Amino acid sequence: MTSVILLDGGMGQELIRRSGLAPTPLWAMRVMLDSPDLARELHLDYIKAGAKVIGLNNYTATRDRLERDASVDLLEPIHAAAIRIAKAAREQSGAKDVKISGCLPPLYASYKPELAGDYEACLVRYRELAALQVDHVDLFVAETASSIREGCAAAAAGVETGLPTWLSYTLDDEAMDMPKLRSGEPLKEAVLAAKDVGVTAVLVNCSMPETVERAIDTLTQNFPLTGAYANGFQSIAALDAGGTVAGLKPRTDLGPKSYADYALDWVSRGLGIIGGCCEVNPEHIAYLCQALKDEGYSLTTA
Repeated sequence: MTSVILLDGGMGQELIRRSGLAPTPLWAMRVMLDSPDLARELHLDYIKAGAKVIGLNNYTATRDRLERDASVDLLEPIHAAAIRIAKAAREQSGAKDVKISGCLPPLYASYKPELAGDYEACLVRYRELAALQVDHVDLFVAETASSIREGCAAAAAGVETGLPTWLSYTLDDEAMDMPKLRSGEPLKEAVLAAKDVGVTAVLVNCSMPETVERAIDTLTQNFPLTGAYANGFQSIAALDAGGTVAGLKPRTDLGPKSYADYALDWVSRGLGIIGGCCEVNPEHIAYLCQALKDEGYSLTTA
């Protein structure tokens, strides 16, 4: 592996921090609607840091979450704002090789596979989200999938559009014997299921870096293009469905150099897509970008 696709880092935690506001169940969506310039500047900071793919800031904008936590009337306005702001940041940067990824997130809550509906019900919801984004993005990322059925439903909706689609699972940080999804399903089964859907890459995200370490062999031995973007949380146990991120604490031992050390090891073991999730900010991505170049890797786009 001589070239690497470098992603951006987290949006939600960083936007909450930059806004100085208390988190709400809408997380970064509320900040984006109230202070769009903050979201644009954060996208721009990631591009300046070296990211070749920036993701839409629409993670909590699903019909089910909005019906529970706000108003479903916000579904289209949030997507329109996320698209407009990401495009504005890319245009302002002048970068011609940066791509925008659409986001197909957990429909009901992060890390709660038991709350997801059956496959067909999820597919209907994901098709709705994909339709709102397809004309404005370069690829889809079905991310933070806690179960095979939810992840594959999200990925199928992306694949149906004809755009390249990546499927990214979140893993059980406590599973030491073998890598498992938060549903308890083995990662190997999840990777093979993703292959059947027709995705172009399989990743893991929003898991501890140590958890990613344990997953790399399963990824690389079962799919040609794989990647990871870990989080910097101490634990995700405090997050409830419909709750806020106020109880989630960042690690103090995962600065830019430490995170880059993890990521360089992942790349050396075969991962071709690297980025950051929650609590990984532009400083982390900038340091990682330079570290990759120093090791002789070239950065490519998706």
